[in-house]
Amino acid sequence: MNTQRIYNKLLILGAAESGVGAALLAKAKGYDVFVSDNGTIDDESKTELVANNIRFEENGHRNVDGYAIAVISPGIPDKAPIVKQLESNGVELISEIEFAADHTDSTLVAITGTNGKTTTTSLIHHILVKGGLDAALVGNIGRSFARQIAERDTPYYVIEVSSFQLDRCYNFKPHVAVLTNISNNHLDRYNYKLENYAASKFRIAQNQTAQDYFIYNVDDEYTQRFLPDNITSTLLPFSLRRNVENGAYVDNDTIHFKIKNTHHIMNLFDLALQGKHNAYNSMAAGIAAQVLELRNETIRESLSDFKSLEHRLEFVGNVKGIDFINDSKATNVNSVWYALESINKPVLWIAGGIDKGNDYTLIQELVKNKVKAIVCLGKDNSKIHSAFARTVDLIINTESMRDAVMSAAHFAEKGDAVLLSPACASFDLFNDFEDRGRQFKACVREL
Repeated sequence: MNTQRIYNKLLILGAAESGVGAALLAKAKGYDVFVSDNGTIDDESKTELVANNIRFEENGHRNVDGYAIAVISPGIPDKAPIVKQLESNGVELISEIEFAADHTDSTLVAITGTNGKTTTTSLIHHILVKGGLDAALVGNIGRSFARQIAERDTPYYVIEVSSFQLDRCYNFKPHVAVLTNISNNHLDRYNYKLENYAASKFRIAQNQTAQDYFIYNVDDEYTQRFLPDNITSTLLPFSLRRNVENGAYVDNDTIHFKIKNTHHIMNLFDLALQGKHNAYNSMAAGIAAQVLELRNETIRESLSDFKSLEHRLEFVGNVKGIDFINDSKATNVNSVWYALESINKPVLWIAGGIDKGNDYTLIQELVKNKVKAIVCLGKDNSKIHSAFARTVDLIINTESMRDAVMSAAHFAEKGDAVLLSPACASFDLFNDFEDRGRQFKACVREL
């Protein structure tokens, strides 16, 4: 627990889950707290703030003077006028993750990365709970870290952390830090420089000491390129390509975990989640669990019986011999690469939405080898057409999930797979990726 900051008066910017969670923790600690949101606060959050006697304002930041510290929503970029205003007034801006960590002495396991962090976070939590530890699943995955501490401070926290959250972390020090990988994403927030985005990810280990652990993918090109020299924690790499002295690796379809002078193995095909990307996620989770001294049997069982997450390579069903797979959470090209890599059938790929600066050359070879048709789902599909016109013979435009599913089912044959893996944000036609995924599943069930 960090006692350096004095929190008796606190401003919170943003009233989504992280902001409301921070407000609840501040109130529980007896601080003078005020929440300010530039937009309209949803009814559920407003009701919660009122019920807890927390003052707030919406539709503009009007009463933000007189504070030394502010907890800022990860959705507010550095270039926002309110950020510049507060910084010019000498206000310290921190993330909800930082604020929460200042108020617990529990063991922290933190996971970040461009892809795989949600699955890895959920896997680690699954192993810890199965091993009998009182662990909470918090952070970018849904429930805020601060809210959990306010309601019940647990001995262990498994925290999914985004780069935006890490940007405003200064003292945050997880005992176990995991970096799944680094690829091009959100570069608009980092002056379109990959090295800036990578530096944000490595902040997860910036305060670790020799008694802590940093788990990372040694096969990942950008992780290797930007790995800082000044990480002082114990490095535990994982790899599918080479044997490592400490960490985890795969050799002849066997995963080897070698940590703390112990060595245990499990068959790669016993993993509940198949595919190369999930082998990486499972190795990272297994290392984290072994560092926390969970029994080898517990780790092996947990990695074998874990249920896949909703909207992440979620098997929806088989209709007339055709598999339907919901990967709505895949909002970038790298995620689609993992999805296509894991499917060993001809694929009808449903893709599209709001493009985030995608470079489709990264998956050209996979698409050429695996995709028999692309069903575009979005208001502007021109970039997908341009990227794959010479690679895929059949590219169809649709503007509703029902049309997309019906079209894919029409052109699919027995033994094919229909994959919703959009590579894009969802806000042109859907509320969010969850709405998109649920609509997909509903349409599949109607076939």
